[in-house]
Amino acid sequence: MKDIGKTKLCLGLQIEHLPNETFVHQSAYIEKVLKQFYMDGAHPLSTPMIVRSLDMNKDPFRPQEKNEEFFDSEVPYLSEIGVLMYLANTTRPGITFPVNVLARYSSAPTRRH
Repeated sequence: MKDIGKTKLCLGLQIEHLPNETFVHQSAYIEKVLKQFYMDGAHPLSTPMIVRSLDMNKDPFRPQEKNEEFFDSEVPYLSEIGVLMYLANTTRPGITFPVNVLARYSSAPTRRH
């Protein structure tokens, strides 16, 4: 029987076989999603969420204000949250908390979110 080699891609997961470990990631999927949502020019950050303030007036995730403009249905906020939740559950657990904070506003997101 012929050896077909090591798996490099399985169900969208990229698999790299290193000498002493196996590295699983979704770089190609993340790049595809960034292009889909016109964010391929975004700059990566080491911290996936800005620091929250204990002062309610300065907290960017404070409850919505009376005159805040909501995103209309043209902005794919729910789709973006869904993609981020999928990544958080598969290969990017470090983004779980920020994604859950943003998901709280999925029924009426504003530019701040």
